[in-house]
Amino acid sequence: MRGQMLDDVGRLRARGQRRRLTRLLVLGLVVAAWCWGRYLGGAGMLPTLPSVDPFLLTVVIFFVLMLGTTLGSLVIAGRSPHVLYRPEQIDVRIDDVKGLAPVAEDVRRSLELFRSALTFRTKMGGTARRGILFEGSPGTGKTHMAKAMAAEAGVPFLFVSATAFQSMYYGATGRKIRSYFKELRRTARREGGAIAFIEEIDAIGMARSGVSTAMTTTASSTLECGGLTGLAMTSPAATTQVNRMVSGDPGATVNELLVQMQSFDELTTTQRAISRVVDKVNLMLPENRQIPRPRPEPVNVLVIAATNRADALDPALLRPGRFDRKMTFGLPDKAGRRELIDHFLARKSHESELADEEYRDALAGVTQGYSPVQIEHLLDEALVNAVRRGAAGMSWSDVEQARLVTEVGLGQPVGYTDHEIALIATHEAGHAVAAWLLAPQRRLEILTIVKRAGSLGLLAHGDRDDVYTRSKSELGALISIAFGGQVAEELFFGDVSTGPGGDLVYATTVAAQMIGAAGMGGTLISFAAAPGNALGGGDLVSRVMSDGEGRRMMEELLAARKEVTRALLESNRHLVEALRDALLERHELIGGEIDRVLREAGGRYAVDLRDGRNSIIA
Repeated sequence: MRGQMLDDVGRLRARGQRRRLTRLLVLGLVVAAWCWGRYLGGAGMLPTLPSVDPFLLTVVIFFVLMLGTTLGSLVIAGRSPHVLYRPEQIDVRIDDVKGLAPVAEDVRRSLELFRSALTFRTKMGGTARRGILFEGSPGTGKTHMAKAMAAEAGVPFLFVSATAFQSMYYGATGRKIRSYFKELRRTARREGGAIAFIEEIDAIGMARSGVSTAMTTTASSTLECGGLTGLAMTSPAATTQVNRMVSGDPGATVNELLVQMQSFDELTTTQRAISRVVDKVNLMLPENRQIPRPRPEPVNVLVIAATNRADALDPALLRPGRFDRKMTFGLPDKAGRRELIDHFLARKSHESELADEEYRDALAGVTQGYSPVQIEHLLDEALVNAVRRGAAGMSWSDVEQARLVTEVGLGQPVGYTDHEIALIATHEAGHAVAAWLLAPQRRLEILTIVKRAGSLGLLAHGDRDDVYTRSKSELGALISIAFGGQVAEELFFGDVSTGPGGDLVYATTVAAQMIGAAGMGGTLISFAAAPGNALGGGDLVSRVMSDGEGRRMMEELLAARKEVTRALLESNRHLVEALRDALLERHELIGGEIDRVLREAGGRYAVDLRDGRNSIIA
């Protein structure tokens, strides 16, 4: 049964080919009979053209051209803006779409249902899906997957960007939408099925009235010196949700889209002409002699739309019967990133060290939060670095340099004074030592005192593995790491600069989340439960700080974490000094270079201290 179901598209295509060949044969016979009739009657094969006055012909041609220009502009303004791809023109298959295993399985099931739509409807009484919405961040593979679906299904693929429907002419947008769906139905009848893909559908499908939505933002994983704020939270505990209102009145455009999404089973032009003739004849016939009217045959179409803002779409688009299936394209996990890295490196020139499993696993770890497009871009940047140094392929060093530029930005060397450069190096070394001792589960990625963007120096660090929740001790350690720069300045200079300003913002935000939302302080009351508030973010911080008891608990938590950091750095001044000196000499340390400096300076004592971290941060 399953094999029989999957042949529906092929059977419909073969039926359409037989119908077209029959029409061509009938037309050929009619033309042949007409020609033989004229030949046997002694007339010429072609009719004689009448003589026409040249002046009159010129006038007629002029007005015909004027009329054609006017009508042509209207026709062109209302033409469908799509681009049609045949299955053989698409070189990607579902197996080529890496890092999206959960979505790929659902896509395969949807394809089976698409190819078996006729059997599913006639023998099982079901209604196949007509619309699928791909939702996800940019670069997560939505368009790539849609093309793979069309190639796997073996049907034409009608690609269009939603912005291409928009027109300066009144009513032209609606005509373009109608033309697109008309061409989709025509192609599906001719080929046995067709897949439509509308990129960025929110450009024409925005809600017609205000709707409440939630926007999620995730903080970065950078601690900076120079007044900028950096957050090392990548888990839901660090997620900020902000309520906002999306307003607008797309009006006729959305209405036209809604109508077309329900108008797949329509009479063809020929069937409508036959229906008009049958209706006139039936007016003269008794009730029991009525001629049956043509009935529309359902067409096998699948409309796929992609958006980054599904929450802003009109709710009527998302109801069953239109886009009744939503697939979320999230950022790949570590296994998915490793799969993507293997896929890309198989096509990109690289040195032998990048063929090592350990290096590839490490690269999958450091690219947490990357989309598939970002991973490919990172490797392309590494290839650019390899070209600059005259190598035939990228090395691990090229990849690390590419990450530095991609994540942090190009360096902007400035002329620091001797005091400033020593202060900045000490500040960043304090962050790194605190992170190395208190949170060995985190990976120290970049340590630099080169000015980049608005930061004079920074420590970038992230989780070694994908983390989706954090414990109280882990959050406390993150606060202590944030205080590392300020404590190091106090220990070595007896003074504090403006550099720790961003660190204090970060530490305050985490403390507010711990006390006001996660129940990790002296209260079980959630400040996030207040009407109109969302978990995390500045609003939660202001609510906790405006409450006297909440502010007191935050002060106590922050003071306790700073003392933990002070005690730790006081007993490990040699580690701070070693890292500071390395920064003053080399200005930037990347990845394993940071760990190597600390291990060489710390000896056995530092390693044992890291192993006993639970007693330190409890």
